[in-house]
Amino acid sequence: MPELNTSSLPDLIFSILFFFMIVTSMREEEVKVEFKAPKGTELNKLEKKTAGVNVYIGESKAGESNGKPVIQINNTTIDNTNLNLVSEGLRKGINAMDEEDRKYLRIVLKIDSGDEITGRKGANMEVVNDVKEVLRDLDALRIMYSADEKNANK
Repeated sequence: MPELNTSSLPDLIFSILFFFMIVTSMREEEVKVEFKAPKGTELNKLEKKTAGVNVYIGESKAGESNGKPVIQINNTTIDNTNLNLVSEGLRKGINAMDEEDRKYLRIVLKIDSGDEITGRKGANMEVVNDVKEVLRDLDALRIMYSADEKNANK
């Protein structure tokens, strides 16, 4: 029986690896906030993910917030009491987008719902309302709330 020629196998593997390296997009931001998405039933996916500015609201993962909510805009963490920095961070996030993406701008609020198992409370709604006031001042009125799909069996 003749042997199988495998000399082209490394080239094939390299081509597949190269393909996946090109088409895969990596997460650009590191989440520094404790975040567990609430459950929802009526969910829609964001059409153009590059047109969203992610705003995380929750406790700091580093533990430096002492139980107080922290706001993370893209990669910048801000103490929730300084709304001027929140406004500046949102403005930077919007200005960093392409002109084409600004037409589809969505602010994606990712608010911590807490964790029943560990007893961690969710984000305070006062902080969420403060962020929404800042968004209103910036005329960023298209807001989406992030949620996980609720399992119908539970």
